[in-house]
Amino acid sequence: MIEELAIMLQSVGYFTAFVIVFFAGYLIRWFFAGKKLKEAEQKAKELTEMATREAETRKKEIELSGKDFLLKLRQDFEKETKDRREETMTAEKRVMQKEENLEKRVDLLEKKEKDINARLAAVRQDEDSIKHKGEELTKLIAEEKQRLQVIASMSQEEAKNLLLSRLSEELTHEKAIMIRKAEEEIRETVDKKARNIISTAIQRCASDHTSETTVSVVALPSDEMKGRIIGREGRNIRALETATGVDIIIDDTPEAVTISGFDMVRREIARIALENLIADGRIHPGRIEEVVEKAKKEIENKIKEEGEKAAFDLGIHDMHPELLKLVGKLKYRTSFGQNGLQHTKEVAQLMGFMASQLGLDTKIAIRAGLLHDIGKVVSQEMEEGTHAIVGGTLARKYGEPEDVAKAVESHHEEVEMTTVYGVLVCAADAISAARPGARAETLETYVKRLESLEKISNSFKGVEKSFAMQAGREIRIVVDPEKINDDESIVMARDIRKRIEEEMEYPGQIKVIVVRETRAIEYAK
Repeated sequence: MIEELAIMLQSVGYFTAFVIVFFAGYLIRWFFAGKKLKEAEQKAKELTEMATREAETRKKEIELSGKDFLLKLRQDFEKETKDRREETMTAEKRVMQKEENLEKRVDLLEKKEKDINARLAAVRQDEDSIKHKGEELTKLIAEEKQRLQVIASMSQEEAKNLLLSRLSEELTHEKAIMIRKAEEEIRETVDKKARNIISTAIQRCASDHTSETTVSVVALPSDEMKGRIIGREGRNIRALETATGVDIIIDDTPEAVTISGFDMVRREIARIALENLIADGRIHPGRIEEVVEKAKKEIENKIKEEGEKAAFDLGIHDMHPELLKLVGKLKYRTSFGQNGLQHTKEVAQLMGFMASQLGLDTKIAIRAGLLHDIGKVVSQEMEEGTHAIVGGTLARKYGEPEDVAKAVESHHEEVEMTTVYGVLVCAADAISAARPGARAETLETYVKRLESLEKISNSFKGVEKSFAMQAGREIRIVVDPEKINDDESIVMARDIRKRIEEEMEYPGQIKVIVVRETRAIEYAK
């Protein structure tokens, strides 16, 4: 039993071992089979990837090959097209060249035809002229024959009269030619002579530079005097300002008082009165009025003395006292910084110099120059009109010669100039006012005036550029010759002059010059 059990156990062991071996073999086979399957799958994957890469590579090679082929086809096509285009352009150029040559030949033929026609016309005209002259000559010969026949039957006196009448006609023609030639020579020399006369007069007239001022300064012995001038509660300074009509300025300026006012006579009266008050030491309203009245009388005497001195310096000895007083008042009047009396004396001197060279009456000329601005110092309530017309009226009123009165009232061309003295006054007045240093302006006003001149000029159509010159007394405008012709340039000068007169204020006069220049440039090589 035990043996059977042992045999059974042994059989079971064998069977178990067989089963174990079988399963172990199966597991080993399954294991190796799975591994081979994985290896096969991996290898298949690698083969697939390799095939894909080879396919892509082949695809790219095919694409590149196709692109190269297309590129080559395109290049061949473009080259062929370019060659054809060049051939076409060359052919077109040849055609155009032939057309140009044909046109030139046609133009040349037309020109030759025109020249031939012109020559034929000239020849026909010459033939007509020769024929006409021949007819005239035949007619003249016939007339001369007839005249000879008439002369043969004339007496000596009749023949003489006939000869003189014919000579008179010829001399009349020659006389007209000589007169025209003389007029041209006079025009050429008159400007030169006038410049010489004016330049000589200017050289002989020496004047000082003046500057405009609206203040006077009075020196004080000490700053304590300022308080006395002001007075209690300012009554002294108010009384002084009321009596003189000026502003008394007392500030931090040491030992000085400023008198401000545009009326030079009032300012001078205030200066004299203040200096006398300071010297006297008694400063109160009553004393101020007394001293101011004395200063007014002193100024009146000084005005009279200045007028008499100016007349004496110019060699005038028989002028009415009222006119001398008006001349003296010009000392206390300025125009753009130029003293009125100094300007008047300059004009009188220039008048005398120019009149002497022209062979005119120098006394009349000097009197007209001295009196030409007296109308400026007369109140408009007393006289009506511009200063030139008022001056002429006053000259007649106080017994001046008519030539003097006419010269004074016409020197600004408000009245027609009927005497040469009026022209001389106008010229001398302009010379005195325009000389360098005669009249002054502030720098800002001066610059603005120049800018305004150029701005007005540049606003016109066709103007290329403009230049304000001669301290603003001349404006030169350069125009485009393609846009502005000669006639339009004349109109432009007049329009610019009109704009300047309407929009600007300026001393003296402004010369407007429009320059139109055409240039033709060629280069010799």
